[in-house]
Amino acid sequence: MSPRISVSKSEVKRRLVHASGAALPFGYVLNIVSWAQLRYLMVFLTVVVAVLEFLRLRVGLDWAIYDELTRSYEQTNLAGYALYIFSMTAVVLVFEPYVAVPGMLMLALGDPVSGLLGRTREAGEPKRLGTLAAMFIVCLAVSVPFLLPVAGTIGVVAAVAGSVGATIADGMKPVIRGSVIDDNASIPPAACLAIAAVLAATGAAAVT
Repeated sequence: MSPRISVSKSEVKRRLVHASGAALPFGYVLNIVSWAQLRYLMVFLTVVVAVLEFLRLRVGLDWAIYDELTRSYEQTNLAGYALYIFSMTAVVLVFEPYVAVPGMLMLALGDPVSGLLGRTREAGEPKRLGTLAAMFIVCLAVSVPFLLPVAGTIGVVAAVAGSVGATIADGMKPVIRGSVIDDNASIPPAACLAIAAVLAATGAAAVT
């Protein structure tokens, strides 16, 4: 019988830190920072993270926190937290707030839920439909409030499309030239591209 994957304390800590990233888009939503300020902040964080990863991978920076918040396969590769910041920064710089914020929240809130549920399965088993359904529901819940006011029913369709994109990115880890594409890197772009495609295809009015 295959061993079951359990949820360790370290995994819970990683997921809590992951979810704390929702503070970035919520800072804009709550009018704590402007969209321009959020963009500057994300660029600043990207630079900081890039420097830390360079020091960790090339120089040997070995802070204790890395033992808690990184996995074994990240010892010689970019860590998930870096990909998380990079992908969020990309969508903030490319898309309007009503597209980028849902994509950011899908990663910050949807992925931890899926990750924790997905850990309770047999080793080597892909994520179950129930886990993917939970990811989709969370993504839809965090995107509809932003897209419904922008484009009405079409906004809901766009939210569904974005949620499907994020769920696929979460459930499938494509391998390109031997490298696995981490969902921290793929969820926001997949979600935002799907949302933007629906809005563009229908000519939905944008409220900025």
